[in-house]
Amino acid sequence: GLQLSFAVADDLPPVRGDIHQLTQVMTNLIVNALNYTPQGWVQVSMAAADGQMRVAVADSGQGIAPEDLPHIFDRFYRGREARKRDIPGTGLGLAIVKEIVEAHQGAITVDSRVNEGTTFRVDLPISL
Repeated sequence: GLQLSFAVADDLPPVRGDIHQLTQVMTNLIVNALNYTPQGWVQVSMAAADGQMRVAVADSGQGIAPEDLPHIFDRFYRGREARKRDIPGTGLGLAIVKEIVEAHQGAITVDSRVNEGTTFRVDLPISL
């Protein structure tokens, strides 16, 4: 009941960074999307524009409550639904993701609606 898809643009330019840390970012975002989407879809997309590489991880899952959104990048913060539904985690993943992205001179944003899904967007500078 869960569809995972990838939409990656052709001929993407390189991004300068630590492959292990950037893999950790992607792994964390994808695993979170899968954990919070019991059925529906998860899509990972990559495209370059305006000197940036944009990676988006979108899902049709439960979404994030508006009162939780300001805190999701805080260390050890776990939203009410994660605790209620016994979804595994320590509350460190998104804090670490944000730290890694910012250490690579990038930015991370999130859009979410309860019962409609969530999209995390990571923008990283393209290496020239």
